[in-house]
Amino acid sequence: MSEVMQAEQQDEDAQAQASRAGTYRLLASLLCDVPSREVLDQLALLPKEMDQEDAMSVAFAALPASVEIFSQEQIATEYHDLFIGVGRGEMLPYASFYLTGFLMEKPLGILRDDLAALGYAREDGIKEPEDHIAFLAEVMSLMIIDQVGFEQQKEFFEAHIVPWASRFFSELIAAESAVFYSRVGELGLAFIGFEQSYFSMSA
Repeated sequence: MSEVMQAEQQDEDAQAQASRAGTYRLLASLLCDVPSREVLDQLALLPKEMDQEDAMSVAFAALPASVEIFSQEQIATEYHDLFIGVGRGEMLPYASFYLTGFLMEKPLGILRDDLAALGYAREDGIKEPEDHIAFLAEVMSLMIIDQVGFEQQKEFFEAHIVPWASRFFSELIAAESAVFYSRVGELGLAFIGFEQSYFSMSA
């Protein structure tokens, strides 16, 4: 392979990794708290054109249209109803809950051990346990940015995201309180499928 072709391949690979990290970071920002005005303004700039045969393309194209329809206040109310509520929200976005039916269970302990081995830890002041879907998405983003090895990324993804995230995003799509967040769920579900294919094809 010529130096020019190698450089082009490296550039394509870098763009692909940046796209993966950016998508994880976007999901984290939408699911960890009420989206900021800055995040919503960024969503509004996404292209609306789509490839109907590409689930990721369709999911991304739906986001700017949704931001045009719903105000930040409406999205904040929807987030509250879904994830906070009175007592609890409609959704519980934690691995332990989906895998055991309870919070703060064994999957959280295993996750904490794996995070410690990777050198990652929850920031001071954050009360949510580490098995929150937003935290896991942020960890995957950091692993890509930090150029953690492919096998380690794959192992973390398959151990802590694959067993439950698709079910969570499917339920988010169908949630009674979800309108804007149905679109977020569609992006999450499509991206989990994309990542499963990525790790399978790259093995």
